[in-house]
Amino acid sequence: SKMTVKAVKMPCTSANVYTKVPDGGWGWTVAFAFFVVEALTYGIIKSFGVFFNDLMESFDETNSRISWIVSICVFVQTFTAPLSTVLSNRFGHRLVVMAGGLLVSSGMVIASFARSVVDMYVTIGIVSGLGYCLSFLPTVTILSQYFDKRRSLVTAVASTGECFAVFSFAPAITALKEQIGWRYSMLSVGVLQLGITACGSLLRPIVIREQEEVKAQPPEESTETKYMLENEQTCTSIESIDSGVDITTSPSNVPGKTKAEPKSEEPKHHGQNPVENNSTPPEPKSKLLDFSVMRDYSFICYAFFGLFATLGFFAPSLYIIPLSRSLGIGKDHSAYILSAMAIAEVFGRIFAGWVLNKKPIRKIYIELICVVLLSVALVAFPFASGFWGLMICSVYFGFMLGTVAGTHIPLLAEDDVVGIERMSSAAGVYVFIQSLAGLAGPPLAGVLVDTTKNYSSAFYSCAAGMVLGALFLALVRPCKTGLCHHQQQQQQQVEESTAGPPPELPDDFIDMDIGKAENSGKGSDSV
Repeated sequence: SKMTVKAVKMPCTSANVYTKVPDGGWGWTVAFAFFVVEALTYGIIKSFGVFFNDLMESFDETNSRISWIVSICVFVQTFTAPLSTVLSNRFGHRLVVMAGGLLVSSGMVIASFARSVVDMYVTIGIVSGLGYCLSFLPTVTILSQYFDKRRSLVTAVASTGECFAVFSFAPAITALKEQIGWRYSMLSVGVLQLGITACGSLLRPIVIREQEEVKAQPPEESTETKYMLENEQTCTSIESIDSGVDITTSPSNVPGKTKAEPKSEEPKHHGQNPVENNSTPPEPKSKLLDFSVMRDYSFICYAFFGLFATLGFFAPSLYIIPLSRSLGIGKDHSAYILSAMAIAEVFGRIFAGWVLNKKPIRKIYIELICVVLLSVALVAFPFASGFWGLMICSVYFGFMLGTVAGTHIPLLAEDDVVGIERMSSAAGVYVFIQSLAGLAGPPLAGVLVDTTKNYSSAFYSCAAGMVLGALFLALVRPCKTGLCHHQQQQQQQVEESTAGPPPELPDDFIDMDIGKAENSGKGSDSV
């Protein structure tokens, strides 16, 4: 009888166990949770520009000092990414995201009672910033584990949550401020962000266990069965029919690389069904944070790409409304420009996911093209004049931003960067490296605006960072296939020469051992 290990359906509080990546199932619920988390994290951060003028008037502060609120928030969010990875690996994604939602909501609610910009630095910058990190990164990581073939498309579509948030929150908060003021509007946003905690409760862990098929042994003991049991430690068998031992010639079965199973002190009973002893081996303990990715040159280049590209992610969303106001555009029309940018970003994310889902395709090159076009969009802003000129630039920028922002973290799961096995640790290190740009980007743009008295300088600084990011992104693939591969080959050759060739066994050693066993049996009978 043939027994197959099937997918196990677990209770709501337990892990989902599959024999392979489901590419759906409970993953659709996780995708919805990620959509809402995106809306309540990055969507709120990008919509924070609607509070800028109110904060400047209430606290009598400059652009650069108000910009530090978002800068500290983004810095804390990215700087604590390794902490998010460690906590997720230790306590699970669900608890970490739920705790992050509580921090995000608490920081925003307390900020509505702030009396100085320093209070905003602590509440929104540190408290909410830490909550954003604990909420966003574990969600996108576990979503990537639920999908394989559809990963790029599903992640891109789910990440449109922040775009819909900017599209709806910017006009809504603007209208709400006119009715109840900016403080109660900020308080309402903080209460709304409690939804992150509810989304965190939907993040069931996922376990992938390869499907195993075994064939029951006959009750009588034959010569072949006897030999197979005696030679279990050598990983060889007479037949390749599910005996529980591989006889493939893959490197995992080469002598010296075979993982010997621990010997059991209990005696083995011949003819026993191997299914009964085929208990699931204990899973190896994974590292809480694997910094070995820092030895991968392709990942280093990709991390520098994220470092410089972050300069162009937040500043345009923060300064598009002040720029429109400086051009004589009213408050309502300025909010419409930000909303149009968000809608265009939705289409950009979906388009990027659709393109990257095509096979065969080198995804890293598609990302490079999108980054170059995004740099062009940033340069175009200073040349815009009037409402429609700024609207066209915003739509173009939003579309290209969607192609990059929705894919740069999921691309870590591709083999061109680190692969799905090391994505959890790589994402923590990658976002951690982005923290410097998240801290320096908006204040740098604010200093340039205060110095030049022109909002165009903020977009030039973003464009310069994006161009540098494109240069490092162009080096990712060559490092993976060229320089690093050559060094790995040299290191492997040195190891092989040091270890020496593996001992060779005669092709007929199985038959020889069986023959000896039969001859000894006949000799004992004759005696």
